[in-house]
Amino acid sequence: MNDQAIISLFEQRNEQAISESNQQYGALCRSVARDITGNDEDAEECLNDAMLAAWNAIPPAKPKNFCAYLLKLVRNAAHDRYRAAHTMKRNAANIAGSIDELAEIIPDRGDVVDEVERREMLNAVNAFLKELPQRQRDLFVRRYCYATDIAALSKMFHMTESHVTMTLSRLRKRLQKHLRKEGLL
Repeated sequence: MNDQAIISLFEQRNEQAISESNQQYGALCRSVARDITGNDEDAEECLNDAMLAAWNAIPPAKPKNFCAYLLKLVRNAAHDRYRAAHTMKRNAANIAGSIDELAEIIPDRGDVVDEVERREMLNAVNAFLKELPQRQRDLFVRRYCYATDIAALSKMFHMTESHVTMTLSRLRKRLQKHLRKEGLL
């Protein structure tokens, strides 16, 4: 079943939308959630939370890319669950590490003062990603959007861990240079 048909089921409030979404994207969503939370049970809960969020949001939301929309919901649910599970443990490695790497480049302003600035930053990062070769873009997105750890990236991209780390470091420096050129840093 294609994405438009699934969205149509959501709009009709047909519960088959959940099962079709799960059949189509469940494995991918679980994988992303598992990479963030670190275990299968939490990943399954994140998928359920994302399905509920999609059910509550569609309609009125009408996502253009249902897969990306669902992955965003799963990522958000996984990040929320991870934060809740690790509020007392500030030495969490995986997500904190990847966020810290980007924090050196993109300043944390607490609450975003202006939605326009956030969108400008997002547009600049997207423009930067479009300039990258596919392999580097995939590596960057896997690390900083899906919080995939260095060891998994190394296997996925058939690179040594030090090569992955060095490539990501160079990409962060290029991103920083790009953001400065755009006047966002």
